[in-house]
Amino acid sequence: MVLTDSWCLLVLFAALPSSYTYTDFFTSIGHMTDLINTEKDLVTSLKDYIKAEESKLEQIKKWAEKLDKLTNTATKDPEGFLGHPVNAFKLMKRLNTEWSELENLVLKDMSDGFISNMTIQRQYFPNDEDQTGAAKALLRLQDTYNLDTDTLSRGNLPGVKHKTFLTAEDCFELGKIAYTEADYYHTELWMEQALKQLDDGEVSSSIDKVSVLDYLSYAVYQQGDLDKAMILTKRLLELDPEHQRANGNLKYFEYIMSKEKEKEANKSVTETDEQTKKENKSKRKGPSKDYLPERQKYEMLCRGEGLKMTPRRQKKLFCRYYDGNRNPRYILGPVKQEDEWDRPQIVRFVEIISDEEIEIVKELAKPRLSRATVHDPQTGKLTTAHYRVSKSAWLSGYEHPVVARINTRIQDLTGLDVSTAEELQVANYGVGGQYEPHFDFGRKDEPDAFKELGTGNRIATWLFYMSDVSAGGATVFPEVGASVWPRKGTAVFWYNLFPSGEGDYSTRHAACPVLVGNKWVSNKWIHERGQEFRRPCSLSELD
Repeated sequence: MVLTDSWCLLVLFAALPSSYTYTDFFTSIGHMTDLINTEKDLVTSLKDYIKAEESKLEQIKKWAEKLDKLTNTATKDPEGFLGHPVNAFKLMKRLNTEWSELENLVLKDMSDGFISNMTIQRQYFPNDEDQTGAAKALLRLQDTYNLDTDTLSRGNLPGVKHKTFLTAEDCFELGKIAYTEADYYHTELWMEQALKQLDDGEVSSSIDKVSVLDYLSYAVYQQGDLDKAMILTKRLLELDPEHQRANGNLKYFEYIMSKEKEKEANKSVTETDEQTKKENKSKRKGPSKDYLPERQKYEMLCRGEGLKMTPRRQKKLFCRYYDGNRNPRYILGPVKQEDEWDRPQIVRFVEIISDEEIEIVKELAKPRLSRATVHDPQTGKLTTAHYRVSKSAWLSGYEHPVVARINTRIQDLTGLDVSTAEELQVANYGVGGQYEPHFDFGRKDEPDAFKELGTGNRIATWLFYMSDVSAGGATVFPEVGASVWPRKGTAVFWYNLFPSGEGDYSTRHAACPVLVGNKWVSNKWIHERGQEFRRPCSLSELD
């Protein structure tokens, strides 16, 4: 018996993309798209494995059916059956040879090819840091855009093309990740959502209500709501009366409650129950406090709230055709320019970079994208930071004519010398990608911020939007209450320094988390050196 081996080892990714050598997948949607192709090829490999197993079982089934008929006939008249010399020969042959072949077929491991492919691809898989980073991104989006857990779980987000939802197991995983960060506020939210979905009849093979209630009760207790923690613990014990930790927690909670009642009895009679409730409520926590003083303003602006542009000031903002102060390249073909804000002055150039140029810039940048860094004022070195979630790459003018042409365009339209500017930085934001409020220029407490460049401080910023963003992703200026929304093919420009060389602190800005979509930008930081006669210094600090 000969087995036709239809299963062959698939050698996937013979030429693996160079971007696969990068880590921190969650910080760049552009790199995450490569993972979609990886998963697609693994599914193909899995389907081939299934076909091989089905082919193997089909051959075994045919063999069994053939022998079933044969043995049924033979057992009715064994002597008469074996009286035929061919039947006697074939019986010897089957038992001596063919059953051994069948045994080898049954023992043949058809998974070798699939497992080999998995081994090859696993080295390019995301790791625990990526999963945690993506989970934290969902929590960040939830807080920034005031999304409730049910909205996120159902995937009801603005501008989505491919709607999806979170299972109870997914919600449980988000709660666990928040728990490991001692973020009991989000632990409670997501464990409650997991419990709700299980209560609504969702079936899960990997989690149960006992596990969810275990985390939930503790998270609620950590936030100071002892009554709710006891109710949840009692519900857990109804499902699993022998649960050791829950039994211990219940005794502890009852002990604390008795102590609090003793304190209440010793308090003044004039203190009402309502005051006590207020005290307990004040213990409850919201999202954890952080280092960012303008968090509330920043998040409001990301949602399109809290804009400070008055109608009177709005009337002074115009759109125009701009020729770069009579620049020869733009006299006959001026560009469209719009005022976005007045103080600081922020202007937007419309249709300033073509789709073809954008694609070339992205193709050049994508293989080099690496985790974006920030300048550490303590050490003076570049380092990654949790408040900047993106990947970036730097492109020089000599690398491609398109990059050189873009640099020239920036120089012509700003009137500033870009020969001392930094290279064109291309950035792609990841899941919930953001860059929290920061200054582009070096402050007085950072005297050596750009010392190694030898070109002075960053006088101005030019920012290209190379993609539309379905939801979120605005550039906001918390100090002045301004929001600038991404529009593909446009660019915004502002000065970071006054003509005196003093920093303009109103230019503190942020890239809001991307809620839905894929955000690509590129920027040019222009420095002071070379601008002495293009933007002369003034004597007043604020001029």
